[in-house]
Amino acid sequence: MISFRNIHKSFGPKNVLQGVSFDVHDGEVFFIIGASGVGKSVLIKHLVGLLYPDQGEIWLDGQEISRFDELQMMAVRRKCAMVFQHSTLFDSMTCAQNVALPLRKHKNLKGRSAEHEAIKLLEKVHMEAFADRFPAELGDGMRKRVAIARALTLDPQYILFDEPTTSLDPVNARRVDKLIRELSDTLGVTSIVVSHDLVSIFGIADRIVMLYKGQVRLLGTREEFRNTTDGVVEQFTNGYAEGPMDL
Repeated sequence: MISFRNIHKSFGPKNVLQGVSFDVHDGEVFFIIGASGVGKSVLIKHLVGLLYPDQGEIWLDGQEISRFDELQMMAVRRKCAMVFQHSTLFDSMTCAQNVALPLRKHKNLKGRSAEHEAIKLLEKVHMEAFADRFPAELGDGMRKRVAIARALTLDPQYILFDEPTTSLDPVNARRVDKLIRELSDTLGVTSIVVSHDLVSIFGIADRIVMLYKGQVRLLGTREEFRNTTDGVVEQFTNGYAEGPMDL
């Protein structure tokens, strides 16, 4: 389980997170939503040591990790893989070679063994037929699935997705949604998804937290978000131009 407890983070005079607290349960697909610039990506970067909180605690499987040094954080990063908004694949390598790279580095697999394992991971994201293709030959949605296969190389318990459907067409966005749901249902992976894609949010989330003005505005299930009487949440989840939300 992951627990964020009273997380504060500022950048100069800008207070981004102002006492954010919630838990993420094992095996669930958990969405962090909110307007652009509200601190969604900032929050999950704390979990893998890309940022450190000014105040508060982050607990991962019974350990308080928010003050870990780089050496201690390596074990956390094996548990928590991150899939960034852009796929960040190496253009000079095939899909199989991209996935095999961390297998060689971290699991000491060699040559054919690494590529064989990479192809098995590509199968899990339905991309094995494209193992010998280069990223430039693929569309954005297909590259995203290869990036997810690469994230699976260290057998993570948690995968952090930062805006996974941004820039994707509706068909490929739903394919990525389906894959995130599959990873949770078949592998038991806990997925934390930063998004403002309303179709994704109400299509695959087990629970959702909405951030607003640096704090948790609502934490609940899809049904609780649909039935809320909170005007700010209602405006955001329906995409209304007019309402109580501050710009």
